[in-house]
Amino acid sequence: MGKFVLFNARIFGGSADLTSSSNKVDLASEAAAEDATTFGSEGWKEVRAGLCSTEIEAGGHWEAGDPSKVDDSRYAGFGGVAPWTFTAGGAAAGTVSYFTNGLSNEYTLLGEVGKMVPWTAKAKGTWPLVRGQIAHDPGTARTATGTGAGAELGAVAAGKQLYASLHVLSIAGTAAPSITVEIESDDAAGFASPTTRLSFAAATALGGQILRVPGAITDTWFRPKWTISGTAPSFLFVVAFGIA
Repeated sequence: MGKFVLFNARIFGGSADLTSSSNKVDLASEAAAEDATTFGSEGWKEVRAGLCSTEIEAGGHWEAGDPSKVDDSRYAGFGGVAPWTFTAGGAAAGTVSYFTNGLSNEYTLLGEVGKMVPWTAKAKGTWPLVRGQIAHDPGTARTATGTGAGAELGAVAAGKQLYASLHVLSIAGTAAPSITVEIESDDAAGFASPTTRLSFAAATALGGQILRVPGAITDTWFRPKWTISGTAPSFLFVVAFGIA
């Protein structure tokens, strides 16, 4: 991916696709610089990396009326912890993504008379910020059990973890439509003998989940799998995964 102007960032927070309500997003990560200077430092300050942190800030035009809207989502999520997933351009499978588990600690709305009603939300990461990729795009409706395309993420070394985020954005159908998403791995692109690595809780309502599992995992290929039940079910959801 070369240089480009930021036109098509994607923002998913908990149960909502915030993209169409947003015109700003900032994602910052920091490692605290802890002073390690001694008399043996030869007159130069020494530092070591301390605690790492992530801060999220997004904002745009306020909307309300159902759980997919920014106000319903941010108000319900205020003070809680939920996954946030971001891309700099689009959300097709394979797109570079960043995601974390974030504490929603600030929500601001309303403004000047005669102006578009604004909103701003902030969150602080409670998990590592993971650089991964989109595993399932949010624009493809799924109506039956299936699997997504495999991605060669590489092996998960000891001391690292496999992470995945899930945002269920839309549910339709009758007789209690339900979707259960899993992450499978294999040692080859054909997935001849896949192993389930992560299993999200069955989703019957809009919402977000995030999971992780420690290495070592020698498999290098990973893909999402979904199991769908109900009468005339249809789901829109986005999955991201990565290793950190």
